[in-house]
Amino acid sequence: MAESAAQALSILRDPTQFKWYVIPLFALVVIVYANEIERRNWSLVFAGLAYWGMDWFNEIWNGLVFHFTQYAPVWGAPGATAYLILIGLNIEICFMFAVAGIGFAKMLPPDKRMKVLGIPNRLFFAIAGSIFCVIVEILLNAANALTWEYPWWNAGAPWLIFLIGYLPFFLVSFWVYDMESVRKKAITVGTILGFDLACLIVFAGILGWI
Repeated sequence: MAESAAQALSILRDPTQFKWYVIPLFALVVIVYANEIERRNWSLVFAGLAYWGMDWFNEIWNGLVFHFTQYAPVWGAPGATAYLILIGLNIEICFMFAVAGIGFAKMLPPDKRMKVLGIPNRLFFAIAGSIFCVIVEILLNAANALTWEYPWWNAGAPWLIFLIGYLPFFLVSFWVYDMESVRKKAITVGTILGFDLACLIVFAGILGWI
């Protein structure tokens, strides 16, 4: 087992790690969503939830990688945290992803047919957002806050981080944002989050794999 994985495993879902700053962070997440709900900006609300749900999906399979290899997850979060939910997901990352989708969706032009540098703007912003997130991850890895143990997933080979780690988040989030009806948005996001919840119940709650 990699040292970083052993370190993360030692604090996994350990309630003694709790820090009080979790409470104001949670309040800020609530405020972000409450503001958009008050304005009835359902496209932003569901885009944000879709982005968050896609991250949960990635964190679940990342935990399964560690379970089956018993070496390391694809990415780990062994550093200081108020609560480590899954081996690569702490409470701080979770709250960040909960609001990140709203922030990125706010940058989208109203006209989805508009092009930027000859590229459909939704695809352009998905690519640009993914590149930005990969750069942030490289900085976090350099600070040893986020660990990578595999040669195909690191700063020297960032392609999979871009293609698997982030691009689907943006594409799905923007797809939900542009859906014609609130009902379609709700059904799609409900399906994503429902699938995540089912996986957590099975793989974490019942089997104890992640």
